[in-house]
Amino acid sequence: MSSFDVAIIGSGPGGYVTAIRCAQLGMKTAIIEKYNTLGGTCLNVGCIPSKALLDSSHHYEHATKHFEGHGIEISGDIKANLEKMIARKQTVVDQTCSGVEFLMKKNKIEVFTGVGSFKDATHITITDSEGKTSEIEAKNTVIATGSKPTQLSFAGIDKERIITSTEVLKLKEIPKHLVIIGGGVIGLELGQVYRRLGAEVSVIEYADRIIPSMDASLSKELTKVLKKQGIKFYLKHCVKNVERNGNEVVLTAKDKKDKEVTFTGDYCLVSVGRSPYTKGLNLEKIGVKTTEKGQVETNAHLQTSVSNIYAIGDVVKGAMLAHKAEEEGTMVAELLAGQKPHIDYNLIPGVVYTWPEVAAVGKTEEEIKESGIEYKVGQFPFRALGRARASNDLDGFVKIIADKKTDEVLGVHMIGARCADLIAEAVTAMEFRASAEDISRMSHAHPTFTEAIKEAALAATDDRALHV
Repeated sequence: MSSFDVAIIGSGPGGYVTAIRCAQLGMKTAIIEKYNTLGGTCLNVGCIPSKALLDSSHHYEHATKHFEGHGIEISGDIKANLEKMIARKQTVVDQTCSGVEFLMKKNKIEVFTGVGSFKDATHITITDSEGKTSEIEAKNTVIATGSKPTQLSFAGIDKERIITSTEVLKLKEIPKHLVIIGGGVIGLELGQVYRRLGAEVSVIEYADRIIPSMDASLSKELTKVLKKQGIKFYLKHCVKNVERNGNEVVLTAKDKKDKEVTFTGDYCLVSVGRSPYTKGLNLEKIGVKTTEKGQVETNAHLQTSVSNIYAIGDVVKGAMLAHKAEEEGTMVAELLAGQKPHIDYNLIPGVVYTWPEVAAVGKTEEEIKESGIEYKVGQFPFRALGRARASNDLDGFVKIIADKKTDEVLGVHMIGARCADLIAEAVTAMEFRASAEDISRMSHAHPTFTEAIKEAALAATDDRALHV
């Protein structure tokens, strides 16, 4: 039987980063992955493939709608070849997963393929796809098994017409009408992919706005822009039933007036969030506690109720984000090495990769208002930027919220071109507890999209924005 200082169950961004950091710190490390490819949901059927399709569909939309305005003339019909887009997406996925395999070899991390199940607190049984078992011993174990799409009891997923985010990444045809249940990040990103390719897209959301966990101003602006792009929204609608009739899917919902509404499409994407995945771990046997939501209970050090077992990422409380899992994995590795790392969860940014992109860090205006803190807001529109006009990316704004008394930045919320990258400046500023004036006095290159951050900071500092 092989023995290790630490074993990680799950090879997603949280799991493989944990493994690398443990190996860097001198621990003999093993990683256990259920499937034949490393990388977990994010690399295989989540973040990476969805971004590949978003980029491909974005190029197609530019060619069909925007090239002429840039003086680029293309003769003949421009066609979207979904099969080639899906194939390119898979190439990106394969290359990325191969990169993780390389990193495991480079860091001398032993990889085991199969389902990891606790025999006791220090022994893990691994069962491969053929039912063969093996066993390893680990002084410490990190649970990093991630999440799976949440299902609705009345919407039977058949993986053909009633689908999840996994199946929508490998469709063989562009839907005529894609009906999406859920106006969160995943539904909006994948809805935009197929809307660009010509599908009619309808989003049915139970809440009164899309991306409801983000600042309301971002929700309002994104709704406006996506409506302009042709996506239809049905807010405050509660889906009651989903049925498939041949190649047709029929949804029944109640609107805000309790009136029954019917939607008919050829595909239905169920995108109502994700649930922690702990199946097969045998947690009950060894006494690892879980919550009513299925999350693994942990303390501030991500330690479970069994002292040598830790849990990170989507299986524990908090935002289900790959970069949050990576930070948690790094923290656990450093704790095991006797270091004293720390995570400020308030500074974990959130991003929606639609176009325009949406990004935020810190508190929303609604949260700050509820806390009773006196605050001020500075906002600057992308439309006023020379760089935005040059690229014709005019939608969106940057919004900075600062403490009225101290001027410390409490939250930054942005929607516009390249916001997924721009948000890092806000995270850096808030990590060092910058004031709005601090940001406003930093030189930002011209012409760039980052100037919107400087201008929003100026607007929050005695309303001093220069270009509006």
